[in-house]
Amino acid sequence: MKPAWDQLGDEYAASSSVVIADVDCTASGEELCESFEIRGYPTIKYFLDGDSKGQDYQGGRDFDSLKTFVEENLEVKCDVRNPTECSEKEKSYIEKMKAKSKDDRVKQIIRLEGMAGESMKADLKTWLRQRLHILRSLDG
Repeated sequence: MKPAWDQLGDEYAASSSVVIADVDCTASGEELCESFEIRGYPTIKYFLDGDSKGQDYQGGRDFDSLKTFVEENLEVKCDVRNPTECSEKEKSYIEKMKAKSKDDRVKQIIRLEGMAGESMKADLKTWLRQRLHILRSLDG
């Protein structure tokens, strides 16, 4: 799996929305691995906006499976400074939130972060993550 993981890291090295990293749980990363209750190796964890505990990845370990998962679940393609790859829904939300004050955007971030841990349909969870990304990018 290491070659596929390294290839994935190279693929997303310049990404502003995806970080591919690895930790050696038998060396300097031992304390970090304990804090996330990692017991078997290799274990893949992924973190979505606002998620500090991480979730266990259960998909394939080859490059194509890993890349597909990242593209469909983790990669944020919408950039508020250059919204050419944003959907119409995202563009509309960007314009709506640009018109709001920074305090109003912070309130929205807090509200959405509170909802992030709740159970909801996958498409609603994706839209929640997209809105969080947009809000954080506007003031980032």
